[in-house]
Amino acid sequence: APPQRQVVEIPPGASFARGAEELAAAGVVADARLFKLLARRHQAAQRIKAGEYAFEKPATPEEILNRLLAGEVVRYPFTVPEGWTLREIAARLEEEGRGSAETFLRLAQAPEVRERLKIDGPSLEGYLFPETYQLTRDMDEAALIEAMVREFRRRLTPEILAGAHKQKLSPKELVILASIVQKEAGNRGEMPLIASVFHNRLTVGMPLQADPTVIYGIENFDGNLTRRHLQTASPYNTYRLPGLPLGPIANPGEEALRAVAFPAESDYYYFVAKGDGTHIFAKTLN
Repeated sequence: APPQRQVVEIPPGASFARGAEELAAAGVVADARLFKLLARRHQAAQRIKAGEYAFEKPATPEEILNRLLAGEVVRYPFTVPEGWTLREIAARLEEEGRGSAETFLRLAQAPEVRERLKIDGPSLEGYLFPETYQLTRDMDEAALIEAMVREFRRRLTPEILAGAHKQKLSPKELVILASIVQKEAGNRGEMPLIASVFHNRLTVGMPLQADPTVIYGIENFDGNLTRRHLQTASPYNTYRLPGLPLGPIANPGEEALRAVAFPAESDYYYFVAKGDGTHIFAKTLN
């Protein structure tokens, strides 16, 4: 048994002999030669999975071999909160030492990646599902992006898509509007009402006038939204632009997607923040 927790890395393509030596050096197995014989007897040498393994308590050589065959590698939780943008996710990835922010952003904006993952938009913004992912040491930025888009497809259920269709929204429009609702809502309970305001505005051809979309279109936003910002044309300025912006402005969670697919029924066209995280809703500007 190892004297304390030991993490042993079995590199990809390493010979079993080398793996056995690493385990013996860490005190996980007593004798590398005997461990190699055991593996040969089970015809296991070619089948062990590369990766980082943590050993904390006494285990028999058979148990250790089974863990190597099962690929029970160390996993690191990586949490993406609802409503985060590509830039925020990239920064968190680098802060936690799990990858490069620059590489993550480059891949998330690369046309060939969007094509391969069948995403119709200016980037993968909106399609990286907010969730806690279990990363392994060898999981690179590309593998994480694929896992996040896979999770998005899994969570965008036929039921939600059918609801969006009933609201006359394509899947792309659903994600764009859900990202706006996600950024505007003070809490999850308000999301269906906020979605109803935007649906009502779209129906009568009123601009959405959503501040978060304007902010998304500003390079290096300093936290202070000015009148000049609201008057500057951009593909994300929904004060100037009728309908939806060019693409999603964040990565919405399931509640926001659901709120857009199944909005509340209301005749509200306006809402204003109360200052406590919630909003007052109204039919008229007055």
